Amino acid sequence: MIAILGAGSMGRLWAAMLPAGQVAFVPRPGQMPDPVCYRFQAIEGKSLSVTIPWLQPGQSPELLLVTTKAGDTLEALKDALPSIASSTPIVLFQNGLGSQQQVSETWPQRPVLAASTTEGANRPAPGLTVHAGCGATWVGALNPTGQPLVNRVAQQLAKSGLEVHPEQDILGRLWQKLVINAGINAFTAILDCPNGAILKQPYYQQWINPLCEEISRLLAAAGQPQQTPEALRESIEAVARKTAANTSSMRADVLTGRPTEIDFINGYLARLGQQHGIATPVNQMLTEQVQQLN
Repeated sequence: MIAILGAGSMGRLWAAMLPAGQVAFVPRPGQMPDPVCYRFQAIEGKSLSVTIPWLQPGQSPELLLVTTKAGDTLEALKDALPSIASSTPIVLFQNGLGSQQQVSETWPQRPVLAASTTEGANRPAPGLTVHAGCGATWVGALNPTGQPLVNRVAQQLAKSGLEVHPEQDILGRLWQKLVINAGINAFTAILDCPNGAILKQPYYQQWINPLCEEISRLLAAAGQPQQTPEALRESIEAVARKTAANTSSMRADVLTGRPTEIDFINGYLARLGQQHGIATPVNQMLTEQVQQLN
């Protein structure tokens, strides 16, 4: 049994793709609601009806996927973990950085892994989850306890039929995704437009170069491979063009009135800058502007 903590778009994508009858969502303490029922639209083919039960008291999952928002992860795990065996691998799917370190530092004896995915999923209507973009997922350990389990966990997730790879440097993968998110998501939320539309906006054109200069300095301070500001901008804009019609998760959160993950993306970079004595006025400005949208 694979348990999934977080029944949002990403949680529902994995629940629908993993083998039927082997997945359950983790309920909140004291709750045992009706099973989660929804339509699932795969990349190809007709939509399917999916019903996912809730993990029952006494059930012991062999794997726990955590697909909550970054800001909710620590508290959600504090509620869920007392009833889950300490040997069960925890796989974190959060955007940005910061929440993963919180979890691995809070439970150092538990096997904690992280996933970086380019799979896309959204919920355009109540009761409908759409697999909106086919990508790949990399899984790696965040602490020594999780290291021996990386290959096994990757094999378990690969039963979904999605592309899954074990990754020795998962922090590097998370940084790569953080850079892209930092250069796209806040702009889409502030400008209220799809990913590709930011590229011609004067606001984006004004701030993207100084933003990339900040990120370049932060990468070096964090011990990540050095990248020039020009290379960073090129990577960001390549993804924006490739996903031009997509709505970022941050814009979607703003449009639906949900809290965003800005504190774990540009906000994380701003805090990192403070720790290393690196000025990050653009990351700080983007963070504050998105916070004001909420």
